[in-house]
Amino acid sequence: MKTLYVRIVVAFLVVIVFCLLASFFAVLAFFQKEIDTIGQSDLIAVGEEIIHLYEQTRPESTDAFLTSMVKLSAYPIQMFTDAKEATLYGFNDNPAVEIAPEAIQQVLRGEYYRSTPREETYIGIPFSYDGKRHAMFLQFSPENEMIINRFVLVVLLLTLLLGSLCILIVARYLVKPLKSLTQATKRLAKGDFDVDLKMSRTDEIGGLAKSFHEMASELKQMEQMRQDFVSNVSHEIQTPLTSISGFAKALKDDNLVAEGDRSYYLDIIIAESERLSKLSDNLLKLASLDSELHPFEAATFNLDEQIRQVVVTCEPQWSAKNLRIELDSPVAVKITADADQLKQIWLNLLGNSIKFTPGGGQILIRVSQTRNEITVAITDTGIGISPEELNNIFERFYQADRSRNSSGNGLGLAIVKKVVSLHHGSIEVKSTIGKGTTMIVTLSNAPPSSDGS
Repeated sequence: MKTLYVRIVVAFLVVIVFCLLASFFAVLAFFQKEIDTIGQSDLIAVGEEIIHLYEQTRPESTDAFLTSMVKLSAYPIQMFTDAKEATLYGFNDNPAVEIAPEAIQQVLRGEYYRSTPREETYIGIPFSYDGKRHAMFLQFSPENEMIINRFVLVVLLLTLLLGSLCILIVARYLVKPLKSLTQATKRLAKGDFDVDLKMSRTDEIGGLAKSFHEMASELKQMEQMRQDFVSNVSHEIQTPLTSISGFAKALKDDNLVAEGDRSYYLDIIIAESERLSKLSDNLLKLASLDSELHPFEAATFNLDEQIRQVVVTCEPQWSAKNLRIELDSPVAVKITADADQLKQIWLNLLGNSIKFTPGGGQILIRVSQTRNEITVAITDTGIGISPEELNNIFERFYQADRSRNSSGNGLGLAIVKKVVSLHHGSIEVKSTIGKGTTMIVTLSNAPPSSDGS
């Protein structure tokens, strides 16, 4: 009983046996009265025919006549001249039904008698011969009833046998794909995601197999992403660690580094340390944003004022490159959102524009508002992004033109996309090589729920 196959077979067998027995007794109870009535009518017809033949032939021996009639009709006969003494024909070793004296007297008075539903099926007919009135009772032959019972029993047994055979086949057919799913699950548990069940069924099991295949594909993709993530993190961490370790060892040896170069090497160590710190901070932010437990603190504030503060925060960077920044915004654009998360968007987007815009360039920040949406477009006159790279720039650790961006770690835009997604917004990129890039963030005016949904 531990396997599903055995449970299905046993359950089906129990159901079949129960249904057969219940159907048999239900049909018997429903048609019992009709069966008795038809049987009694047949017995009466046979009895009347026996009397009719007797009156036509007037045989010399009544006993011989009745014995031959029993052989022809296969219905045993009991003859009564009074309520006490009976003459039996055709019973041999089979028992005769016990007939009540009241029934005998009723027939001797010239009336027909039909057995009640609680009795075995028999009838009584008045039969006069040798100058006396007799009560003739006909009943079904026990041998006939045994044949009928054996017939019904054989039919039930054959039905049970054939049904069991069909159930064994059908159950195996039903359980086989489940066994395949079990084996596939074990392979998934061991890290083998190349699972192909090859099922073309359209039923529920086919739907389950299709969902399982999709799950395996997604798990394989997630595992590949995990491996890529670990590889990228290891690479991003290893590079600054190598620099820090190398320059620290060099500084330790007075013979390798001149006194005038020590400050330069220390600046490199500090820069690489800050790079590691920023990488760690971004990884923690992404992990927090990905988790369902990330706090989402919605508040209503002036979006244009927040962007203006971000521009002021980044002033040392854009002033050093002599960039001109313009903010085009209507008065008091209010939004209900997580202020800290949105601030991460503007810091990352404006930071990228400053980083990739040559000295003397321009950055335009335009904020527009409709009834349902707020749009923030940041346009720079930087180096631009090639069309082949536009589809990848929001992937984690992806860096467009790594040779020009050695200080980045490829997580900034991934954070931007995640925050925009949590606010049910969208981000679009338009760029032309050598002319600049426009990042367009669209946010909803409707306040999000506290869980970011």
